Amino acid sequence: MRRRTHRRRGGAVLAAAVAAVSLAAGCTAGPGPDDDPRAPEPKPSRSAAGASAPVLAVKVDNVPAARPQTGLGAADLVYVEPVEGGLSRLMAVYATGLPESVGPVRSARESDLELLRQFDRPTLAFSGAQRRLLPLIDDAPLRAEPPGEDSGAYVRDEDRPAPHNLYVRPGRLLPEPAGRAALTTGFHYGDAPGGGRAEASHTVRYPSASFTFTWSASRDRWLVSMDGTPARTTDGGRLAPATVVVQHVDVRDSELRDSRGNHSPYVESVGSGEAEVLRDGRAYDGRWKRGAASDGTSLTTGDGAPLDLAEGQVWVVFVDAT
Repeated sequence: MRRRTHRRRGGAVLAAAVAAVSLAAGCTAGPGPDDDPRAPEPKPSRSAAGASAPVLAVKVDNVPAARPQTGLGAADLVYVEPVEGGLSRLMAVYATGLPESVGPVRSARESDLELLRQFDRPTLAFSGAQRRLLPLIDDAPLRAEPPGEDSGAYVRDEDRPAPHNLYVRPGRLLPEPAGRAALTTGFHYGDAPGGGRAEASHTVRYPSASFTFTWSASRDRWLVSMDGTPARTTDGGRLAPATVVVQHVDVRDSELRDSRGNHSPYVESVGSGEAEVLRDGRAYDGRWKRGAASDGTSLTTGDGAPLDLAEGQVWVVFVDAT
């Protein structure tokens, strides 16, 4: 059994407020309260409206009916989050380039707000949220960009079934990419540390989903499979990050539930705990630490030395530490 992480309790007031409210999300194939088109959408912050944000974060559907997705290969960073029913959802973060389209876009989560605090006023593209979460999104230090009649940023693909057919056009939200300096994740890139162990394949399992990362020496990348099937995109072929971080965190039940009675999980991304870093065909056991919501995450080896990542796309897979 892995040691549980410990979240710092002396965080900012907003982080505490966010932790007190939960998102009941519709991550299953059927509708949920977060996908109710009648639910009011948060208003963009007055100070941020019309201004470009350092990074763009997009909530991406990941049930089988939503695959293959679009635009994931262009992301600098992909977070894998556990959601209701033992399933998963993705958050793709863009800084160095903006693809033509990303999706399918789905709903936001309560813990997204804490996770995004590491960036300076990011733009968050999402479709719907639980009603009690909407005011927190509105007040968070980010630019909220849900679908709206005036934005022109979202389109529906009529050849795919709803609700797995909504796509965002990043160029309609941001005039240009922010650049790598905006990726204030706390990660460092460089040569691999000594040690580690050769690992041809690594699988992470959720109750109702799985991710397998298989090393390709010819591509110097980890080929992604989801639920036993190779993960491809509509616009870029096989998903293949350079580095995978398996981050063991506390995942607690929130107070709210979805329409099927499932608790909405809350991922505690502030704190510390164990991690595995996959790079260059090897696995390195280490530790992660994030002191406050406004901080990035540091990764170190067992003896405390920095654990650098390989250049290229990074996937961070959150798994329950218990």
